[in-house]
Amino acid sequence: MSHIDLKVPKGSIFGLLGPNGAGKTTLIRIINQIIEADSGTILFKREPLKPSHIQHIGYLPEERGLYKKMKVGEQLLYFAQIKGLKAPEAKARVNHWLERLGIAEWKHKKIEDLSKGMAQKVQFVATVIHSPELLILDEPFSGFDPVNAEIIKNEILALRAAGTTVILSTHRMESVELLCDHIAMIHKSQKVIDGPVHEIRKNAKTNTFHVKILKNQQFSPDHWTDYREFEDYVSFTVPLNGSSPNEILRDLMTIGEVIGFEEIIPSIGDIFIQKVKDNDHA
Repeated sequence: MSHIDLKVPKGSIFGLLGPNGAGKTTLIRIINQIIEADSGTILFKREPLKPSHIQHIGYLPEERGLYKKMKVGEQLLYFAQIKGLKAPEAKARVNHWLERLGIAEWKHKKIEDLSKGMAQKVQFVATVIHSPELLILDEPFSGFDPVNAEIIKNEILALRAAGTTVILSTHRMESVELLCDHIAMIHKSQKVIDGPVHEIRKNAKTNTFHVKILKNQQFSPDHWTDYREFEDYVSFTVPLNGSSPNEILRDLMTIGEVIGFEEIIPSIGDIFIQKVKDNDHA
């Protein structure tokens, strides 16, 4: 990493984005004290990161690490106690999470007997069993079907609502749009963008609107950009060019009945792709 300066707001979901090889996993491993940083400082609750902080961090790596021969309940109990929970509390939390995620009937099954998605649920429970203050998720939806992905998404949101700070590393841009409050994009070990999601999207606005008007005889397709005809309406794009949206809309209403008028704002995925391209050509 090269001169990366990030601040993760407490109680937020912070998206860490970047193409393969950008440096995301290296940063995550440094936070988890798996590897040491060559330079720089990481603060956890305003203190320099130290070994005792690991008890307050939950880490779900992209490459999962369950013991295949162990039974689900025994494995979760083991992980809970490693994180400092006493046996009675650990057992209570294991039962709570197995019930919550609908996998209680698998408590006495070995990991090797589970489907990939079921094993992923167990791994998620192992990550959050000790109620970490900081939760780091590396591609948490990998291996899940849409139904179980939705379940895990809702659990992540519930954890944030309870005060957990979440760092989410993912390539799924739809997850970023739905979950993240803040994002940072890293490319070639450099930070290329950082800030609240709503501000980043706002700053990427094109001042262009997508318009739909019911068909009539007044159209001159040559005057419109991205003009398309459908059965009952036509669509095209129109730039503001210094006018206000209300002024543009009033002009459009003189042409026909406007049934759609929506500002075109790039998605986080579009912004991500453009930033990588800009950085590659810089």
